[in-house]
Amino acid sequence: MIVKREDFRGALGEVEPSAMREVLVELPKITWNDVGGLQDAKQDVQEAVEWPLNSPEKFDRMGIDPPAGVLLYGPPGTGKTLMAKAVANETNANFISVRGPQLLSKWVGESEKAIRQTFRKARQVSPTVIFFDELDSLAPGRGQEVGNNVSERVVNQLLTELDGLEEMGEVMVIGATNRPDIIDPALIRSGRFDRLVMVGQPGTEGRERILEIHTEDIPLAPDVSLRELAEITDGYVGSDLASIAREAAIEALREDVDAEEVEMRHFRRAMENVRPTITEDILDYYEQVEEQFKGGSTPGRDRREGGHLGFQ
Repeated sequence: MIVKREDFRGALGEVEPSAMREVLVELPKITWNDVGGLQDAKQDVQEAVEWPLNSPEKFDRMGIDPPAGVLLYGPPGTGKTLMAKAVANETNANFISVRGPQLLSKWVGESEKAIRQTFRKARQVSPTVIFFDELDSLAPGRGQEVGNNVSERVVNQLLTELDGLEEMGEVMVIGATNRPDIIDPALIRSGRFDRLVMVGQPGTEGRERILEIHTEDIPLAPDVSLRELAEITDGYVGSDLASIAREAAIEALREDVDAEEVEMRHFRRAMENVRPTITEDILDYYEQVEEQFKGGSTPGRDRREGGHLGFQ
């Protein structure tokens, strides 16, 4: 019997790193096929996260460094967290999920310590994807009324970890937020979260694909047209469409507890109970933020000077 390199590689897939036992997240097997629409956003995330982890030789050949971090921003329910789960599964990387508020502590130094430990463990077991959900609650702009001493120290620690003396190695950082305008501007400059990806409302084709995903296990009547539903659901995001599919099935059961299929009228009735997330004000707000990011201005400062069109 001879132990070969392939045997060690197989063993690596079976043994869980001890450093990850406290923070490792077991993800559902979500792939890019489970993310409907949003082709441009998916392409941006794949280039920024998958390429460096799966094909680092591409960047070496071109003589460039990969992005240090990716910030996903957009309205609620558009699929930002879903995309982070998909990219973690597609890259076969260790995945550490950090919800913004859970790191904040009233004890001096504890919040910064939690940030340091998260990055230290990520480096130990790289390749790793660190996902900061609700980044705006963890790193609001310093010197604003929304900040305090704890949040300012957390921002400073994040800045140190992202481009400090220690090399990131095969550690990719993804942040997600509904409020990009209140994140500290120092975090979204080049070298930190330098790939900013807008995850907006899906188009007609995207909505049809999302409906296909969420009705895959629902028995549909012959009169159900997902294309027609996609055309009349302008302003609905992924979570809204999932709610419509669920409500339609409940409507069918409410009408007949022995119902075996869901008809088109059930979907129309469900739409009356599900309000679209995207309104004109919210759409204008994210379009302005996207333009400011492209132009290199500071969104937070512009939003404070020009008012607020979004939501609290």
